[in-house]
Amino acid sequence: MRGALLVALTLAVAPSTSGPRYGTDGQLVRPDDYREWIFLSSGLGMTYGAVDKAGPPRFDNVFVTPAAYRNFLQTGSWPDGTMFALEVRAATSQGSINRGGHYQAGVQALEIHVKDRARFAKGWAFFAFDRTDQQLARPFPPTSRCQECHAGHGAVDETFVQFYPTLIPVARARGTFKGEN
Repeated sequence: MRGALLVALTLAVAPSTSGPRYGTDGQLVRPDDYREWIFLSSGLGMTYGAVDKAGPPRFDNVFVTPAAYRNFLQTGSWPDGTMFALEVRAATSQGSINRGGHYQAGVQALEIHVKDRARFAKGWAFFAFDRTDQQLARPFPPTSRCQECHAGHGAVDETFVQFYPTLIPVARARGTFKGEN
């Protein structure tokens, strides 16, 4: 009996990797286990606005919840409850034995993209965790630049599958890929 109670308590406090969790005021709870999700891709120096030439390019690492990934492989679409994590890391080129190129350094920002049709009028919302100790975040406005760009340029259901080379063939085979937007 005691062992079963311990397992139940552990499951009750364990972080969820299957979908979003919200605080009492509707803010998204930071998913600290996002690095255990499925890694989709990494970009270096990608930008959607003005190019910042002041410093080295940044790395963007993209992760998605495991259940959503498995669903995508079967259907070519993202189920309700999908969460993407965009981890932005500094790039550096000087260290240890490295003599050229860039490698990843500290986390600069974390953005979460959530599909929750019951909660968000447009079905998807974005959240930014700009500090590593930030545990809750409010959604961006539905008219935010992120929301508008993803709606207009996402290859599959407002997501940038066009940047995830392992998922492009899946979306094409399932007929959900909208092309190089």
